[in-house]
Amino acid sequence: MIRIKLTMDEIKKIAGQITGIHRERISLNESFLDFSARFASMPGTTVLMSGGDLDCARYHILGAKPWLTLSGISRSMTITAGDQTFDFEADPFDTLCMILKTFSLSGLNLGQSDLPKPVAAGLFGYLTYDLKDCLEKLPRTAVDRLRLPHLYFVAPSIIVVHDKSAGSTQLSMPERIFSGLSNLDDDLAAFRRILSAKPPEKEGFSGDAGGFRSNFTKPVYIDAIEKIKEYIAAGHVYQVNMSQRFEMDFEGSTFSLFKTLYNDNPAPFFAYINTGNHQIVSTSPERFLLRTGERVETRPIKGTRPRGKTPAEDEKLGQELMQSVKDDAELSMIVDLLRNDIGKVCKAGSVRVAEHKRLEAYQNVYHLVSIVEGKLARDRDSVDLLKATFPGGSITGCPKIRTMEIIDELEPDRRHIYTGSIGYISFHDTMDMSIAIRTATIYNGKIFFSVGGGIVFDSDPLDEYEETLHKGRTLMEVFKGKGKKSAKKNHVWINGALEPLDQACVPVADQGFQYGYGFFETIRVDRGNPKHLKAHVDRFYQTWKHLFSDNPPDLTWDEIINQVIVQNSLVDETAAVKMVATSGDREAPPFNHTLVVIARPYTHRLADKKEQGLNLAIYPHPRQTPLADHKTLNYLYYFLAGKWAKAQKADEALILNPDNTVSETNTANILLIKNNTVIKPASPHVLPGIMETVVGKLLAEWGFRIENRTVRPEDLFDFDQVMITNSLMGAVPVLSIDGKKLPEPSDLWIKINKAIL
Repeated sequence: MIRIKLTMDEIKKIAGQITGIHRERISLNESFLDFSARFASMPGTTVLMSGGDLDCARYHILGAKPWLTLSGISRSMTITAGDQTFDFEADPFDTLCMILKTFSLSGLNLGQSDLPKPVAAGLFGYLTYDLKDCLEKLPRTAVDRLRLPHLYFVAPSIIVVHDKSAGSTQLSMPERIFSGLSNLDDDLAAFRRILSAKPPEKEGFSGDAGGFRSNFTKPVYIDAIEKIKEYIAAGHVYQVNMSQRFEMDFEGSTFSLFKTLYNDNPAPFFAYINTGNHQIVSTSPERFLLRTGERVETRPIKGTRPRGKTPAEDEKLGQELMQSVKDDAELSMIVDLLRNDIGKVCKAGSVRVAEHKRLEAYQNVYHLVSIVEGKLARDRDSVDLLKATFPGGSITGCPKIRTMEIIDELEPDRRHIYTGSIGYISFHDTMDMSIAIRTATIYNGKIFFSVGGGIVFDSDPLDEYEETLHKGRTLMEVFKGKGKKSAKKNHVWINGALEPLDQACVPVADQGFQYGYGFFETIRVDRGNPKHLKAHVDRFYQTWKHLFSDNPPDLTWDEIINQVIVQNSLVDETAAVKMVATSGDREAPPFNHTLVVIARPYTHRLADKKEQGLNLAIYPHPRQTPLADHKTLNYLYYFLAGKWAKAQKADEALILNPDNTVSETNTANILLIKNNTVIKPASPHVLPGIMETVVGKLLAEWGFRIENRTVRPEDLFDFDQVMITNSLMGAVPVLSIDGKKLPEPSDLWIKINKAIL
């Protein structure tokens, strides 16, 4: 790891020093959304759209073509500048502060009046809620399934600001000098090339026909709210923001999703961020922090009501929110918390509530909003303000630290961007960051978003659950009619019933889950016909008696397999069917084994290969275990051996015994042929394969002699041909070992497969 001071020195050399700001008025011949679409596919692009006509919704802003990128998870920081990347350990807020100071415009003698408003150069991006762990010592029991950066900021070389009030649009470009040369001409040329190109074609988007799935069931979410009420009654907290996360498969254009949401329901703090490997789409109505010089502002939101279908109903719902004692108490509580937070870094006596409980009307909902403002102390900066207030109190609860502990206890997933913050922090003492609510992350074909609400002592759990669904409706409903045509949901047979694959469960107490105490058989099924089923079932039962010491189940396996094949629409295909048994956790009857039959389409290993054979690599870790006599669920050794082989550009790993004699491969048995003799490598512990037995019997019928004997890796090159066999692929020739070619195989393997498959 590189020390941060050394890294900053290197960054300056590579990224250059800002020497001025190029400014020019530009005319847009298209909407700002369509203008931004030209840049949307470029990694590092950020679009900040101000929807509606509220006083906080004046500017549309685009940042694109970054010259520096900062990202990191916890204290593991990465800075990219030019074609170089620096990795180091540091506090993320200290790193952010260091970059802002390194590229500060204060030395250019440019006053705020000389710079375009509100931002001429700076960092655009996001801070996730999970950065709380860098500010406070908190438990981490929720799971981070996304493993995405906790902060992501870019310094754009192109910044375009459209002032809705003035009707003007201005381009700003930081001029940087490095190696004695200016970047400006190249950046301007790139900008004009993008504008002169044809507009991007309009793309659509789609999600699952089945819709979003929550990480909570309704009863579990309601139980969590009851638990919060117990904490409130016991005096731990006054209010906790509780949320649930939804996810769904996603296809298509993320910017098209952003545009659709903006056109349907504009709000002041819409944001789109394209990081390259994931995108953020935010429809937030809430400002977290605004800074202009010494002036700072925060605008907490508490209280939500839907808009009415008629003018009379609409007015009634607005008045109901204004008169709500519960919502007034919640908002007042959060206002006090935020006054205290910004007071830590503001001049004494400067913090005040400029406006309290303002009713703001949005297209779908009403909100109650307050405005708290202050004057930043002379020795404080934007990062000090962030550290004093992050994460925003309106989306944690009160008191903040204890509520964050409770959130971590009750929510199964780490929040990432949800209730973090999105926006810009300039190099000239301005900042505007939103609270990341009503915000989605699109990553590797999945879309995730969370919704929540503040829970107080008199909250009704069912009402709170329904409110989360109402808040998420805008994002959910945009997918109506856009469900992609997906294949029929996969099903498995489990303990006597057919269930959807994503709902089938093995108890966590099952020793099959805890220790791999179980076993399986893999069967090839051609057009509904299981190959060598009796041999597979016999071996399955033999292992059952050996490992479980009780009688195997009396089941008609061919009928069960047929049900699974039919249910998964695999009747006219070749399928791989897996029979699985786990031990359960009972040592005496009635046992609670788990029995599973699962099916998937099977494509032969050679189907996509130019070479008609497989290449092996000798796995450097010999194997010796009596469990190799059975196909147990303790399969990690073979799984890792297969991964290792792929990393060596091979197809299979050749497994050796402790004495360095040949045993098998990670998925197959080995047959060695010389003249009219077939050699099966002798191994103290290896599972006799069903296909190995079938092929051996066939070759014996064709006049081959079958022998078992010890073989060393170097001996393999002395045979006429080497084949590997398993129940799915039949017999396949081996072409090389560790890159060294074996003798050219004959067509014997083709004749074998014609006879047995």
